[in-house]
Amino acid sequence: MAHLTSSPVVSPAVSRVSRVSPAADRARYDRATAHLDAPLAIVDLAAFDANAADLVRRADGKPIRVASKSVRCRALLERVLAMDGFAGLMSFTLAESLWLARSGFPDVLLAYPSADRAGFAELTADPELATAVTVLVDDPAQLDLVDRARAGGEQVRVCLELDTALQLLGGRVRVGARRSPLRTPEQLAAFAELVQRRAGFRVVGLMAYEGHVAGVGDSVAGRPVRSRVIRLMQDRARAELADRRWAAVRAVRQVADLEFVNGGGTGSVESTVAEAAVTEVAAGSGLYQPRLFDNYRAFRGRPAALFAQPVVRRPGVGVVTVLGGGYPASGAAGPDRSPVPYLPPGLRYDPQEGAGEVQTPLLGPAADDLLIGDRVWFRHAKAGELCERFAELRLVEGDRVVDTVPTYRGEGHAFL
Repeated sequence: MAHLTSSPVVSPAVSRVSRVSPAADRARYDRATAHLDAPLAIVDLAAFDANAADLVRRADGKPIRVASKSVRCRALLERVLAMDGFAGLMSFTLAESLWLARSGFPDVLLAYPSADRAGFAELTADPELATAVTVLVDDPAQLDLVDRARAGGEQVRVCLELDTALQLLGGRVRVGARRSPLRTPEQLAAFAELVQRRAGFRVVGLMAYEGHVAGVGDSVAGRPVRSRVIRLMQDRARAELADRRWAAVRAVRQVADLEFVNGGGTGSVESTVAEAAVTEVAAGSGLYQPRLFDNYRAFRGRPAALFAQPVVRRPGVGVVTVLGGGYPASGAAGPDRSPVPYLPPGLRYDPQEGAGEVQTPLLGPAADDLLIGDRVWFRHAKAGELCERFAELRLVEGDRVVDTVPTYRGEGHAFL
């Protein structure tokens, strides 16, 4: 029986951040950045804050740990953590974790295993860093690597990860990311006991990221059959994981005092926080609302992070060419990993060229209204990966740029 505090909410009318017309947004963005040369990237602060408020509403009182990889800008991480309902960061590399901790972020959970020996040397030699950073492990060999890298005697805070994949037909079919080898409550408890017995380590947390629910939209435009299959899969996955996560938490608590149990992501906030075993939920993509997060019934955010490319050619009727724009997102290659031309509406890629490295032809009636030097506004497929292409984000309020802040790249960091 699934151990829930309330029923997951999936009604399409549940969570719709109030929207502004695309035409009005385009006019605002063009006015705000008229003094700047494109390419450039912006974050609409009204949309960002509205998305943040909606995530808090969806979390129903449980704290949200912000996934830094989905933001990749210290100023915006500080902004969202200053809001009620958000607490702590979920980082993606050890080097990033240490940098954030040194920058004043007191609670950083590294959500992926690391083989960064220099980073572990620094972590184990600095009491402040060792207090602020928690690292993820799921294999004794990872503990061995830490010990070989040690440069001090600081105790390492450890989070264990539960494999969340849905297994069908006796395990012959797997749905979900290949992450931790620890799947059963017994495996988690045995590994927790091993860690607790080992000098220099302490288990403080458990995480379980159900990416096949949190990161897979259940309402894909023009794909009703696929959407129905996804919903059926996710219903089954949620129920199976709720039981297994509850049992895993109970088992681990027998051998370790857990400070937190983390789960979910932007796409699964409602169902994840409904589980009594979960103490916090992770989210980050919902702040920027990239295109891959348009396909959910339970919420509709406002696109907050955009980039503009200038029109540099008009090859013919119904076509313009913009500079660059070929910024594919990670994951299995496909059309859904490309940015999408967003403003003005009505533009599409040339199927023979797609989004190009140095130029991108765009087709459609809207092309005939664009002049050399005009902007086309794009939405990236994923959230923080946009920041790997730009050193700065222009923060827009109304029709003004009110600040310019560096991305990780702009601060000289490319953690991945």
